[in-house]
Amino acid sequence: MHDFHYKGKELFCEDVRIADIVEKTGTPCYVYSHNTLVDHFTKIQRAFADINPLICFAMKSNDNLAVLKTLINAGAGFDIVSVGELRKALLAGADPKKIVFASVGKTEEEIVFAIKKGILLFNVESLPELDEINRIAGKHKKTVKVALRINPDVEAPTYSQVVTGTLKNKFGIDLNTAQKIMKQTKKYAHIRFSGLHVHIGSQITTGEPFVEAIQRVIRFQEKLKKTGLELEYLDIGGGLGIIYKDEQPQTAARFAENVLPLLKQTGLKIIMEPGRFISGNAGIFVTRVLYLKDNGVKKFLIVDGGMNDLMRPTLYGSYHEIVPLIKKAGRRLKMDVVGPICESGDFFAKDRLLPALKKNDLIALLGAGAYCSVMSSNYNMRGNVPIAFVKGKKFDLSRIRQTFDDLVKDERIPAFLN
Repeated sequence: MHDFHYKGKELFCEDVRIADIVEKTGTPCYVYSHNTLVDHFTKIQRAFADINPLICFAMKSNDNLAVLKTLINAGAGFDIVSVGELRKALLAGADPKKIVFASVGKTEEEIVFAIKKGILLFNVESLPELDEINRIAGKHKKTVKVALRINPDVEAPTYSQVVTGTLKNKFGIDLNTAQKIMKQTKKYAHIRFSGLHVHIGSQITTGEPFVEAIQRVIRFQEKLKKTGLELEYLDIGGGLGIIYKDEQPQTAARFAENVLPLLKQTGLKIIMEPGRFISGNAGIFVTRVLYLKDNGVKKFLIVDGGMNDLMRPTLYGSYHEIVPLIKKAGRRLKMDVVGPICESGDFFAKDRLLPALKKNDLIALLGAGAYCSVMSSNYNMRGNVPIAFVKGKKFDLSRIRQTFDDLVKDERIPAFLN
């Protein structure tokens, strides 16, 4: 569910007409819904109320400051994967004791900064990383909490590019290596082994892979308990899918039914890392029709937004529902929706049935709140687009459009070229 809907023939976000937003922002632009973010966050809270988990929003899905502040106000922590994300979370007012740090390639600079800021724990992805965190913590006379990210070798039914829980992927530590590490805990004088972490991928619509992965990690936890090693946390990651087209993902309540009995038996504090489930349907991307082209073989709807603004269709072949800002009756035409970028891969939809649209009509790509704006680039010297944030009857810009001066401010022509 989301708060983008038609009133009469016009598309609204909550109680604001999208066309009114576009008058202020121009196109292309993103629009985010405060109510949808809070609603989806609280659905997870309610579903798991029995165990009161720490819900750490996956910042990689959406790092807009207004989004972060909304979720902080709702009680969220953050799952971060870079020092930039950590800095931004703190800028938004996040409690560092509600921040967990993943990433297979943490640098010394990132580790030092996170230690100094006092984050809750590091999710460790490899033995060399564990050695490095221990060395750096010792250098700074600190003891830091870590959770080993276990790779359970569970295949999740999703895009191959976002599967993270098999041994063919770069993420996590295999169970054999994890067992060896846990037998040598005394070797790590500046590490407190506080938990286990598992995350098997993104946009997963069924419960079975989660159950299988959690069961494997719990069996490992039970082995550790028998050796006298008591843990504090179990981080079950994120990955809950949403509806883009005709998916039938499990609800938060159904997910809880599947995994709560397993989680309760651990006796551990549970951490969750939802991202897309909270932000995915809380955003849309609005773009304007520039041209209609018919080459006798295909029809193309050419719009002013491009793959640099929203690259999921190009990157994954992902589907986003496309709707006009003003409902149109009558016949529908099959066409490709494409942007102005100089790449054949610059498209939002292929062979999509859409109403007859004309120059300057506005369309919206739904489900654009996760892994869209955060993955944008300046390819073809195009600036990042504005983001409007809506709460009830109010809206404001939470990001302004980048200008040409913004794009070139960090560049220099070497003196020897003049």
